Formats: sequence, structure tokens, C-alpha cells
Amino acid sequence: MPTSSTSAQPPTGPQRPADPRTPPDPQPPAGSRTPGGPRPAGAEHRRAAPDRGRTLLGPALALVHTGRAPTRSALTTALDVTRATAGAVTGELEALGLITVDSRPAGGGRGRPSHRLAIDPAGPVVVAAQIHADSLSVTLAGLGGSLDKPRYLPLPAATDPVRMLRAVAEAGADLARSTHRRCLGIALALPNPVTEPDGTALAALHFSWPSGTPVADLFDEEVRRADFGPRARTPLPSAVANDANLAALAEHRHGAGRDARHLLLVTSGHRGVGGALVIDGRLHTGSAGLALEVGHLTVDPLGRPCGCGNRGCLNAETDPEALFVAAGLTPDPLTPLFEQARSLARSAAADPPDPVAEAAVAHVVDRLGLGLAGLVNILNPDRIVLSGLHLDLLAVAPERLAAVVADRCLWGRSGRVPIVPAQVDHAGLAGAAELAWEPYLQDPQAVPTGRA
Repeated sequence: MPTSSTSAQPPTGPQRPADPRTPPDPQPPAGSRTPGGPRPAGAEHRRAAPDRGRTLLGPALALVHTGRAPTRSALTTALDVTRATAGAVTGELEALGLITVDSRPAGGGRGRPSHRLAIDPAGPVVVAAQIHADSLSVTLAGLGGSLDKPRYLPLPAATDPVRMLRAVAEAGADLARSTHRRCLGIALALPNPVTEPDGTALAALHFSWPSGTPVADLFDEEVRRADFGPRARTPLPSAVANDANLAALAEHRHGAGRDARHLLLVTSGHRGVGGALVIDGRLHTGSAGLALEVGHLTVDPLGRPCGCGNRGCLNAETDPEALFVAAGLTPDPLTPLFEQARSLARSAAADPPDPVAEAAVAHVVDRLGLGLAGLVNILNPDRIVLSGLHLDLLAVAPERLAAVVADRCLWGRSGRVPIVPAQVDHAGLAGAAELAWEPYLQDPQAVPTGRA
């Protein structure tokens, strides 16, 4: 993942988005430095923000972006500023083409009616992309967590890093050329660990990429080569990160993780298991971006072999393939495994239920519960969000899963940790969009003025 941004200088060259471990703070930072300063020759023109609200632009945009400030009154309260300052800030964000300010009053309570705030539907977009174990997906994303319908593509015949990343960049460029909205960046969610700050891929088990592949640099090169059209920023900022980390970021900002102080997300997508932890709004990624590799937590020492070389990892015991193995069934090779596994899990709750599916779900849920209990003992989260196939397992066997976690968890006997289903569709893509938007949420003045 990219390194954390400690200042809000507008980018003047190719830059990767700020680290989502440091998301925009909804409160104005005390003593924060005013962004700006001398502009280098040839830099894009940017509108000067009013001095009194200059450092509030990022926090204000973050509040509107996450739906916590639907009115100017709510924004005034959240920022703890005067109505005049809130008006100046929203006026600047509107002038940048990022939000709309509806002067028609909102609400019927006491006091002066407030103006409605919303993301500008004609505002800029970013490209969000994801590499799955068996496909690629790409979409356009505006602010506010909105995604266009994702486009799914088959993996290229050769899955070496350069060809894979070139396919992603070209698919994103095709989408950018198809829209009349400005394109400000692109970010990619990967199904493997990504180190920080250098952006190398480790243990790319699905594609046998060499360990230490400089994926961030390679992706940036392919993005530079692709034609994103006349409405895209040039050069287009790019970024890469782990898909589970990005899914957790999306759930915390726009879904089931809202307001959680210590959010644990565990997911199983097309293959394998991922996890992430958000603490006080910030991703916890460890010293080098490799924390929370929950897929390699052992839940059955005598279990199935894992691609990492061990046995009985959460990866090998609770992913879509594991469900078919537990059921003694062979999936259709011509149909995506993930969708088949979801259908198999749901058949355990059919009327009447499929007994084979019931037994398989019980087997996998027990192992998932063991893994979650171990994580709860170590991390003490206040909420667990399950997504992917695990969301379906939770829907089919909520009481069984909760009971296993409570029985094996030190804290479960005194107070159960809520285990809730994810709410964000295409969370990996949504998180990639968050990553691409990060520099503009940190500093909205980095958005070029004027419409496409």
C-alpha cells in the first residue's frame, strides 16, 4: 500500500493515493498546516480555498462522502464551526464539482431549515479494479461509495504479472474513455499480501508470481501506457492494495462496520480467506502491510493442505472449494466456483433442506467459528463483519456459528461479539475506489477545477 500522507500539498506529478490507514479525519486537525504554498511551473490551476475553511475541506468532504453530513447543519455540528464557515466550505466543494448544495430547506424541526448536501452526480470518477482467482473486474466509482455496474473479464491466457496488470489497465482505460466525467485515478485490489511502502506482492499463491514482484511499480507503468482518454488526469495516479484490507475499509465507511471502533472483517471470495482489522477508523496493516493474514490461521492440524505448505489453514477449511470437499461433491468446471458454493450453502436452508449441504455447512461453520474465536481472543473486536461465502454461512447457520465462537472464546461467555453480514456490494472494488479517492479526500484542492 502507499505510504501515509502527512501533508496536503496538491500533487504535481505521478503519485499514489495516501495510505488508507490514515483516512480523512472528520474533525479539523488541531494545528494542522495550511495546504498550498508556491505552485511549481506548469502545475494545474487550482482554486484558492477561503482561509478560514481551507483546512476543513478534506474533513468536510469525508463527512459528505460517508453520509454523515447530509445537511449543512449536520456538517456545521460535526466540524464544530459557525454556519458561515460551513457555508464557505460547502461553497468551495461545490465549486470544485464534488458536491451539490440544495438551497431547498431540509427537515421540519425547530430553528432555521438547513441546505441539503449530496455528492455531485456529474462529478469526477475513479477506476476501481480487482483481480480474482478466476477473473478480473473493473468499474467506475464516484464519491459517496457509488459504483457503476462492474464489468467482469476472463483472466488473460498468460497470468504473469505484466500481462495481468496490462489487462487491468486496458480494461480501466476503456471504461474511462466511455464516460463524460473526469477520471482522477485508478486503484487495484489484489488477492494476496502487498507490502508497504514499496508495494510488492508476496505469496501470490493463485498465479505463482515471483515473491517480491514490484506490483505497484509495474501497475503504474501499465497505467501510463494505456489511453484513458482526454478527460483523464495525466499522468493518472495509481495504487494497489490487498483486497480484504480494502473490503474492510469500504465496510467501515459505507456498510456494516460503521461506527465500530475495532472492526474485524473476515471474507472468502473466489478462493481462499482474507481478513482485516480497522481500529478507530484506520486500517491496521502491521509494520510492512502484512498483518491479519487470517487465512493462514490453523483450525485443523490434520486438515486439508494449504497452498502455503501447512495443513488445516482457514484458507483450506472454509473457502468455496472446502465446502464442496465437505459435501463430497465436484463443482462444475464451466461455472464460477464462488457462485456454485453460495448456491450450495443456501440449499442447506431450503424447504426442505438438502441434508448433504446441511452437513457440509455445519462442518465448515465449525471451523470458521474456531478461527473467529481465536481472532477474538487476540484482537478483542467490538464487531465482526463476514462477507463473501462466509456471509452465506452466517445466513444459513447464525446460531451455530455464534455458539462455536462463544464456546471457544474467552470473552464469549460474558458477552458475545456481534457477528454481522457485510452490506457493501462488491466490497473489494468499493475499497479500491476508496484507495483511489484517498488523495482527494485528504486534499480536495488537488482536484483540477472546471468540468470535463
